[in-house]
Amino acid sequence: MLTTGNQLKAARALIGMEQKDAADAAGVHVNTIRSMEAAGAGPISGRAQNVQTVQRVLEARGVEFLNHGRPGVQIKDKTP
Repeated sequence: MLTTGNQLKAARALIGMEQKDAADAAGVHVNTIRSMEAAGAGPISGRAQNVQTVQRVLEARGVEFLNHGRPGVQIKDKTP
């Protein structure tokens, strides 16, 4: 689950996606992505629907969100 601003920033970096591209794909304004990332290590505030939509966009591009004690991200393993 996408929970922190740093997690969002790291997810975008893993797949080489710019803020504007993430915003366009999620159907939100680029300032929404900027605000989410501005939370840093803290929890993302704002509309849960926007957070979920951004998460789905990134997951569709191969990102896996980790929350095993500490939020993190990785590229999904494509092996069966």
